[in-house]
Amino acid sequence: MTAALLKRPGWWRALSYAILGGAFGYGLVVVLREISGLPATQTQQTGYPQVIVAAITTSFGFLIGIGCFDYWFRWAVGAPTFPKEREHENHGAYSWRDYFKVNTDHKVIGIQYLVTTFFFFFVGGLMAMIMRAELAQPGTQIVDPSTFNSLFSTHAALMIFVFVIPAFAGIANYVLPLMIGAPDMAFPRLNALSYWMLPVAGLLFLGSYLAPGGAFDAGWTGYAPLSTGAPLGQSFFNLGVQFAGASSIATALNFLVTIVTMRAPGMNFWRLPLLVWANLSTSLLVVAATPFIAGVQFMVLFDRVLHTNFFQAAFGGDVISYQHIFWFYSHPAVYIMMLPGFGIVSEVISTNSRKPIFGYRLMALALIGIVVLSYSVWAHHMFVAGMFSWLRVPMMITTLLIAVPTGIKIFSWLGTLFEGVIHLRSTAMLFALGFVATFTIGGISGVMLGMIPIDIHVSDTYFVVAHIHFVLFGGSVFTIFAGIYHWFPKMTGRMYDEKLGRIHFWLTLVGMLGTFIPMHWIGMEGMPRRVADYSATFGDWNLFISVCAFVLGAAQLIFLYNMIVSWRYGPKAGPNPWRAKTIEWQVSSPPPVFNFDEIPRVVGGPYEYGVPGARHVIMPGEEAEVRQPERAGVGAPS
Repeated sequence: MTAALLKRPGWWRALSYAILGGAFGYGLVVVLREISGLPATQTQQTGYPQVIVAAITTSFGFLIGIGCFDYWFRWAVGAPTFPKEREHENHGAYSWRDYFKVNTDHKVIGIQYLVTTFFFFFVGGLMAMIMRAELAQPGTQIVDPSTFNSLFSTHAALMIFVFVIPAFAGIANYVLPLMIGAPDMAFPRLNALSYWMLPVAGLLFLGSYLAPGGAFDAGWTGYAPLSTGAPLGQSFFNLGVQFAGASSIATALNFLVTIVTMRAPGMNFWRLPLLVWANLSTSLLVVAATPFIAGVQFMVLFDRVLHTNFFQAAFGGDVISYQHIFWFYSHPAVYIMMLPGFGIVSEVISTNSRKPIFGYRLMALALIGIVVLSYSVWAHHMFVAGMFSWLRVPMMITTLLIAVPTGIKIFSWLGTLFEGVIHLRSTAMLFALGFVATFTIGGISGVMLGMIPIDIHVSDTYFVVAHIHFVLFGGSVFTIFAGIYHWFPKMTGRMYDEKLGRIHFWLTLVGMLGTFIPMHWIGMEGMPRRVADYSATFGDWNLFISVCAFVLGAAQLIFLYNMIVSWRYGPKAGPNPWRAKTIEWQVSSPPPVFNFDEIPRVVGGPYEYGVPGARHVIMPGEEAEVRQPERAGVGAPS
């Protein structure tokens, strides 16, 4: 019985292989050090090779054991791959247990992504609550400064690398193949591997708390040389970023190939829903930019473990180069965390205002414009870093230019809403409108930070904290909520409780505004960020901010309750409760295992609300004749 469990991919084999992998890595280092005449283990603060190698081999042992590589290993050694009757054994969900296995169905993987990312969202949120409890008054109340540094570092790493970016990937994983009329993603097995690398990354971040010296504490930016001399926990950050980055790159490649090669007949690029355009643009960013952060984290790891000197100024290293490489990824990463949300908001606003998207083609081109311009603005994060002073002005200009395509999108959403039949009882629509308002505020403060004198004045203050949270919470997280509420009936076949959804929205909005608006003010007055203690001058405002932060945190428990209870007991949803036009709403809720019995045929644009005779798609079995629309909409035949 035990032997059979260890042969078959699953949790028993995964845990066994993880233990064996860790033992192999640890033993390999010990043996090689003994052969080299070195002490068996090394416990310097920036060393611990036996732990770092073991963390890597444990992670790969888990991935091998859970079954991510079974098919490829058999193919590589020339062994027979799975027989035909087992070809789709791991495809589709027939019970809740199928969500805990390696599964090649994009819909299952999408839900796996979302559930996993929200686990880390709540863990990261709990860390934020501890920080705000500590900051409610000056002095030390709950955690010491060292622990506080670890909390804000881990909070940011979890929220960015294993929540926001992969949560968007989860929504797109579920929806995108359906939207373009594809039966699945182009590479289903790679899609499964992409997901399973994600929990590995998150557990490495959290596992740093078990390391000697505590969790990593150099911030999510991990600036060198601070990070090169930090305790062992920093190496867990370096490794976690590698797994999260590899997951992101593999997913992006899958999206690109799927969008380019697997569109339904008639689905040309000007008939793509804007969510597909958004993920196409995001995937281009991920593939081109993510290798930079992977590379720079490897360089830090080598400085720490192999004693290279990439960032050690005393030995000829270049400290500033870390920031250039890091921000060359991380400013495009801001748009990696925003562009999918732009697509979600476009879908939600058009559907719930019953109007075609205003300026569809310009919206799509604006997404591509953001991709191009995003690589030209990285150094505005470095105005006070000691870089070449002549580089400041060009970077300020490009920072202002990138606001133009973003502004186009804001005006397009407003144009779509103008004279629309707006459905405000939709929770998804409330979050979409909340996004437009809060993201606009975050965008304005971003333009301010692009101005050299203002940026120098507020650098490393709470003004920066306020800006990034308006962009990433009021922007990214609001759009993630909008997407989940919008496609929840499609994913689960159930309707959620709209009343609880509206309570969740209003508490989230009020809590978010109360938390982050005052940070602009105290930031301009000099309140430093990333500190566990501060001047009593800011005590009253910090108490108010902490109270609002707890309101914001409590609101997410309402969301959690609503999703869990509605998934189990909510009223059954029809195929198209929102009367939307795109393809995913033309199949059952949830969709069939392979999406379509026959591939549909696309005959028009996806947003032709109110256009007599206009249709986006003809589904298999439909014999209705498609009339020429009275006016040519986006993507309609001319």
